[in-house]
Amino acid sequence: MWEAVALSFGLAMDATAVSAARALGESARREIVILPLVFGGFQSGMSALGWLGGQSIVPYLHGWDRRVACALLSIIGLKMIVEAFRAEPEGLSPGTLMVYLGLGVATSIDAAAAGVTLPLLSVSPWLALVLIGGITAACSVVGHVAGRALGQRFGHRLGAVGGAVLIAIGIDLLIGGN
Repeated sequence: MWEAVALSFGLAMDATAVSAARALGESARREIVILPLVFGGFQSGMSALGWLGGQSIVPYLHGWDRRVACALLSIIGLKMIVEAFRAEPEGLSPGTLMVYLGLGVATSIDAAAAGVTLPLLSVSPWLALVLIGGITAACSVVGHVAGRALGQRFGHRLGAVGGAVLIAIGIDLLIGGN
């Protein structure tokens, strides 16, 4: 059971950081609900794909997973940096369906590879999928609340830090980090 919980927390860290980064940029308050649902759903869904696809899907993801994640996170991060330095913005532009889908994919590609290992855990793969989605959603809420608190305390320009964090996560993924 503990392996599934540890795996869930490990997979949730990118989503948590992205939630915090979006909140630093004074994103819409509705994102405290939207992002955890998107991230939890994508982490569970991609893990399920990895589990169901088994070894046959891993070779296809292996060559592109880190590049796609890096590109998506970098584009969104650059947009956040530009918006942070515009003259007194009213807030981060509201997320669109494409932004949320891009963030969901970018933060969960590694979950597909991790899903291959689900049958090796000491719990049912179905329970592991529920843990992955639930823990990711909970961590995303915590990240969003923390990011919003920091953003309110230090101002809207802190959104540039959030953008830089997204770019750093993307670069870390590209060069082989977890």
